[in-house]
Amino acid sequence: MNQLPVAIIGGGPVGLAAAAHLLERGERPILIEAGERVGASVLKWGHVRMFSPWEFNVDSASVRLLASEGWLMPPADELPTGAELVARYLQPLAETGAMRDVIRTGTRVTNISRRNCDKVVNGAERAKAPFQLQAVNGDGREDLIEARAVIDASGAWHKQNPLGANGIPALGETSLRGRLVYGIPDVLGSERERYADRRVMVVGSGHSAINVLLDLIRLRDERPRTEVIWVMRRGNLRKVYGGGEDDALPARGQLGMRIGMAVDAGALEILAPFAVREVAAMDAGLQLHGETNGEMQGHYADEAIVCTGARPDLSMLRELRLDLDPAVEATRSLAPLIDPNLHSCGTVRPHGEAELRQPEKDFYIVGMKSYGRAPTFLVATGYEQVRSVAAALCGDWEAARDVQLNLPQTGVCVTDYADEGLCCNPAEAALLGIDAIPVAEGGFVKLPSVPERCC
Repeated sequence: MNQLPVAIIGGGPVGLAAAAHLLERGERPILIEAGERVGASVLKWGHVRMFSPWEFNVDSASVRLLASEGWLMPPADELPTGAELVARYLQPLAETGAMRDVIRTGTRVTNISRRNCDKVVNGAERAKAPFQLQAVNGDGREDLIEARAVIDASGAWHKQNPLGANGIPALGETSLRGRLVYGIPDVLGSERERYADRRVMVVGSGHSAINVLLDLIRLRDERPRTEVIWVMRRGNLRKVYGGGEDDALPARGQLGMRIGMAVDAGALEILAPFAVREVAAMDAGLQLHGETNGEMQGHYADEAIVCTGARPDLSMLRELRLDLDPAVEATRSLAPLIDPNLHSCGTVRPHGEAELRQPEKDFYIVGMKSYGRAPTFLVATGYEQVRSVAAALCGDWEAARDVQLNLPQTGVCVTDYADEGLCCNPAEAALLGIDAIPVAEGGFVKLPSVPERCC
């Protein structure tokens, strides 16, 4: 077993950081990336400028590896686009001498199990069996890769949430998927002519939706016949706008302020609350049917952009023993820290190997995928996760437990209990006599003591 590598799935920022930390500790991992190059998923939103500056987007071990080959850190306070993150950081990292030989691109992992053990096999036999990763190469050839441990950093960008408000595809969505766009299209660049002078609906209420809406408004300034409609399942705009000037990441706060100003100026039409149930082809466009305050309505659009977030793809993990929260689909220990029903502040208290540990020994889900369906992941969180996991896999338990995470506050936190940010303000909650937040499934999650902050 000790002669086998640690397998890392995913060649994004967090997967590469995991490889860098293992290399620094003398390990020789194997990193498997489905795309033809590292950062393939990042490039799908490469035109979007990040709201976190370079200082929050680079990993310590990766920087040390790059610096040893003469790489210079970009200005710490500069905001990169996704494409710049790949070109100026991820690609140079992948091309370092130490990293080059451990990366395998164009290979998609389809299943993970253990040698000669299905999920039912238990005991010492299972613990001693190496992991086996079934993979498909670009030419369709299948391969079996063995590893002593597995770090799943495959992200969630390729598994976009559906249009349907109930978590499953709306009626007609699957057959019309080719007519819908998921994620963040390049409205002001390569996709300009698709959306110019058209009636465009954007479904969603997160940062991705706001980015698309702001680009469409800019496009409408140039092409006045463009119509912009913002579709949301719920109608509480205060939650959507975020912390504004109180956000420790100014660019993130400005997103909410800019869309708020656009709403006040009447620059776009708002359709909320509107829960989509069905989508149908109509002439050259689409008809979205849904519920508004108990009443069924239909609305036409030439184009529809679905920005409803993403979820983890767990299909390749079917033969592994996992303990995931039934709602958030994150590791059970991590879920209460990030569950949007409990708080949506975007920050999370330090966590590492211990919170990410699974019943399947030496298997970890990290990065965006570790957050399951929670929408508030920042890449700096993933960097600290893999630093801790790498230390544990190398037997350095002191370093694994010494988790340090300092994330920028959003300036807002909304809980199901109240709209006053009690989750991230235990002192205020204590003054009100509140020491726990009710959970939707029943029971309570206890708030941290006053001297400690949950975020």
